[in-house]
Amino acid sequence: MKKLVYVIGFLLTFQNVSAQLFTKEKVTNAVDNIDKKPVTWGYFIGFNQYDFNFDYNQNLDDILVETTAGFHLGLIGDLRINDYLNLRLEPGVFFTTRNLQYNESYFSGIDFNNSDLLREVKSTYVHVPLLLKVSTKRINNFKPFIVGGFSAALNLSSNADNPNDNSANEFRMTRTTYFYELGFGIDLYLLYFKFTPSIRGIFAMNNELIPDADPNSPWTGNVAKMQTRGVFINFTFQ
Repeated sequence: MKKLVYVIGFLLTFQNVSAQLFTKEKVTNAVDNIDKKPVTWGYFIGFNQYDFNFDYNQNLDDILVETTAGFHLGLIGDLRINDYLNLRLEPGVFFTTRNLQYNESYFSGIDFNNSDLLREVKSTYVHVPLLLKVSTKRINNFKPFIVGGFSAALNLSSNADNPNDNSANEFRMTRTTYFYELGFGIDLYLLYFKFTPSIRGIFAMNNELIPDADPNSPWTGNVAKMQTRGVFINFTFQ
C-alpha cells in the first residue's frame, strides 16, 4: 500500500506541468541552455523507504522488517561529459526508521518480555553517491534517462561506539555503508527551471550488523549478514 501511495504521488506531480510538457514546441528560454553548461548545480528533496535483507546461520523464522516512509534532501553537482552523459555528485541527508520484529523462537529457553521482540532502528544517513547519468535525445520538453553508480553513507545513529548491546536494548550498526545504485527518471523542461522526478534503488555491499558480545545472542547470533536496501523517490530542481 505504501509503495502504491508513492507511485500515485509520483504521477500526480505531472498534472500541473502537462501543458508545457506535451506541447509540440520546445520551451524557449534560458532553460534550453542548461544542458550545454559544463557544470550545473541544483537541489533535491524526496521520500525514501529503507529495508533490511538478512542472511541467517540457521533456518529459523525470519526477522520481520516493518518499514516506514522517510524524508531526505540534498544538493546536486552535475558535470557534463557530452549530450548524453553526465557525472553527478548528490550529497544529501536521509532520515528513516525501521522496526525489527523477532519471533519467539529466537528466545527458546530464555526469559524474555514483549519489548525484547521489537527493535526500533532509527537512522540518519549522510549519503554521498557518485552517479553516471545516461540520457536519450531531448523530445520536445522532456528527456528520459537512466542513472547508476556507487555511494557511501555515514550513519550518524549507528551506535557503533556504544559499549552496550541488545542486552541493554541497544541495537548497533556499522558507521559506514557502501552501496550500488540504479534508477531512472525524466528531465522536464519548464518555463524557468528543469524539474526532474526519478526513482532509484540502493543496495548495500557490506555487512552492517555489529554483533552482540554474547555469540548466542537471540538478536544477532543467528544473523550472518544484514544489509540495507531501499527505494528513493527524488524531485530535483536545476
